[in-house]
Amino acid sequence: MAKTIHSMIRVLDEDRSVSFYDKAFGLKVAERLDFPDFTLLYLSNGESGFELELTVNKGQTEPYDLGNGYGHLAVSVDDIESEHQRFEAQGLAPRKLVEFAPAGEVIAKFFFVADPDGYQIEVLQRGGRYK
Repeated sequence: MAKTIHSMIRVLDEDRSVSFYDKAFGLKVAERLDFPDFTLLYLSNGESGFELELTVNKGQTEPYDLGNGYGHLAVSVDDIESEHQRFEAQGLAPRKLVEFAPAGEVIAKFFFVADPDGYQIEVLQRGGRYK
């Protein structure tokens, strides 16, 4: 079986992105690989073995065009309300907290937040299929 190990996104400003992912999700740089034309940063925390790979292309000065193909990354948390409040207090500008109940029963509680490059991250209450 295949095992998911990381997802990669391109970012414009290494320091700004590393700071955001640390403040928002406690992701720290596990490894930094510097090459002549680009740098790869692997971010992780103790919650899982999955990593977020940030690619910083040297010489890139304009924001990336995210296009219409990107969806979002998702993370789960134990207490969605306190996380939403923490994001607000950190100035991370989370969107409104949503209770998703398409048939009358709440199947998910979540909010979205955008990283400094505009990538959307869904923060879900842990439970059910969202472990």
